[in-house]
Amino acid sequence: MRSLLAAVLAVLLVAPPAQAGDGGAALGFDLDGATIPDLVHRFEAGTLTSVDLTRAYLRRIATVDRRVRSVVAVDPTALAQAEAGDRRRARGGARGPLDGIPVLLKDNIDTRGLASTAGSRALRVPPRDDAELVGRLRAAGAVVLGKTNLSEWANFRSTRSTSGWSGVGGQTNNPHVLDRNPCGSSSGSGAAVAASLAQVAVGTETDGSIVCPAGQNGVVGLKPTLGAVSGDGIVPISAHQDTAGPMARHVVDAAILMSALAGRGGDHAVAASSDALRGARVGVWRKAGASPEADRVVREAEQALRRAGATVVEVELPYQDRIEAVEFPALITEFRHDLERYLADRPGAPRTLGELIAFNERDPVELGKFGQELFLAARDAPPVTDPVYLEQRRTATELARRSIDEVLAEHRLDAVMAPTNSPAWRTDHAAGDAFVLGSSTPAAVAGYPNVTVPAGFAGPLPVGVSFFAGRDADARLLRFAAAFEHATKARRVPHYLPTLP
Repeated sequence: MRSLLAAVLAVLLVAPPAQAGDGGAALGFDLDGATIPDLVHRFEAGTLTSVDLTRAYLRRIATVDRRVRSVVAVDPTALAQAEAGDRRRARGGARGPLDGIPVLLKDNIDTRGLASTAGSRALRVPPRDDAELVGRLRAAGAVVLGKTNLSEWANFRSTRSTSGWSGVGGQTNNPHVLDRNPCGSSSGSGAAVAASLAQVAVGTETDGSIVCPAGQNGVVGLKPTLGAVSGDGIVPISAHQDTAGPMARHVVDAAILMSALAGRGGDHAVAASSDALRGARVGVWRKAGASPEADRVVREAEQALRRAGATVVEVELPYQDRIEAVEFPALITEFRHDLERYLADRPGAPRTLGELIAFNERDPVELGKFGQELFLAARDAPPVTDPVYLEQRRTATELARRSIDEVLAEHRLDAVMAPTNSPAWRTDHAAGDAFVLGSSTPAAVAGYPNVTVPAGFAGPLPVGVSFFAGRDADARLLRFAAAFEHATKARRVPHYLPTLP
């Protein structure tokens, strides 16, 4: 796959290579800091074309991504897509704010003509069709720039997996400190956006796989309300929790991308929401004690909320141990059922989990870093008609929803804020991930929205905070995130440090 990437880039890239820190010097403005509304203004003023923008991002993929390793394929039609967008705009027929904007897609999202592997060498034959969300992006005029690496099978193959590693793409690195982990499973999408390799990217999440890589790479990520974005054509873990969502350097860009993914056009009114927190009541779920650095960032975030006019209430979310006890066994059962249903329509791929297990055992790469304990467990799991499984899923979903709904009601809250992540750990394939803390599970299991936004740093390593609330509160949470972003301006450009002292 990387040899194809190199060949395509050799044809497409005709301008001098960009450097890691230039942002957008060749364009005459700061690419890292530019929002989609900024870019649209330049398009309409005639000072920027989509072809110029797309070529700038392709140059950065060809240069900066040698260190980050977040992009596994570029679309050979990217510049042609950009040219079509420029022609539409010249005729006065732009399709909205995403028209001409380069987007990267996680490589478990079916994309016509690109392999869409979920990181596995078993899925190297491209799908026949685009996933529904890809069709919506094309209809909005977005430039599909390419595909990003991910934790193989969305981190659902081994109990000792390393986030950001796949048999197809190798290891993705955190652009802030390159020997630190980008978290998973949307590792490539988070790292690529942080490194300004595309304006926005699409990730997917079952429990934490958008918000954790967004937090650890220092960008914005929205895990939407379950069902807001179609799951058609996405390699699954569980239809009860899986969803795609936007990842971006700026909240307004995440909101615009979310509008397109959900099929609601391109409304970006969130850009004017710097005072959205005034008068709001926000619960703070500290999850204190696991990470002193995260504790400090949460205290600073709490102060920022108060300065922005919010009332802050300390809370604890109930039922977490009971949710965690039943979520995982439910996912194990759902994985085999949902994956085999997906594989039935995938050309050139194994048809069953058993065939995938056998493929991995034969392949010279797949089991080189870690095993497939979760595949084996899912192969032997009970069917989705099993009464024990059905009670596990019912309990997990009900308690997760109650854990949020009851706290919101008791304290008359508009949202809950919690630390998204602790500072990134050193990538170690022998030891696997050194995960310390997260707050994704209640919203993930409930099917409720969760948005993370940069909040602070531990040295050069980003720490984010998450805002979550009840079903369909996505727009409100984006407004809160935009106001928090405006109040703190916490995000930093990555510096690609080789390691920490």
